[in-house]
Amino acid sequence: MKGLDHLEHLDKQLVDELAQVARETVRDELRDQTRRRRRTATLYAASGAVALYAGAALALAVGLALAIGLPGWAAALITAAILGVAAYALREAARPSEPRPAPDRAVDLAAGHDPGAPPAGGTGAVAGTAGRTVGAAHPPVPPMPPAPPSGATRPERPGETDPGTGHRA
Repeated sequence: MKGLDHLEHLDKQLVDELAQVARETVRDELRDQTRRRRRTATLYAASGAVALYAGAALALAVGLALAIGLPGWAAALITAAILGVAAYALREAARPSEPRPAPDRAVDLAAGHDPGAPPAGGTGAVAGTAGRTVGAAHPPVPPMPPAPPSGATRPERPGETDPGTGHRA
């Protein structure tokens, strides 16, 4: 049994040494990755700063070119309008496209309920949310009635027009 105790001590020592080597390897790898990422981030930041100055120089050139034939204030106003339109176009291009409604939202929309719409008569809008309500509670949505079996016709209502023909039924 003493031989097994000695092997157990060797196993524990081997596991400890392997864990230490693994920790050092991971630490070195993370340090190298961090160094590379820091350099990349610095280069991106410098690139953005230079692009900002290039854009300012371009705006100045446009303004000066317009100022040849226009008063200075009009040239500056036109340049500002051009930059505003460009900023708006870039913002719209950066927005993600409208996601398709999830199945439960599709059912709500089919029933005529839009959970994203502001509640009727409620304000609850917050500046900068572009019409969306923030934190407003929505009333519970009633369940949809079951669909009629295939081949069944719906009852006609008096005075209702037939959408296929445009005539009264």
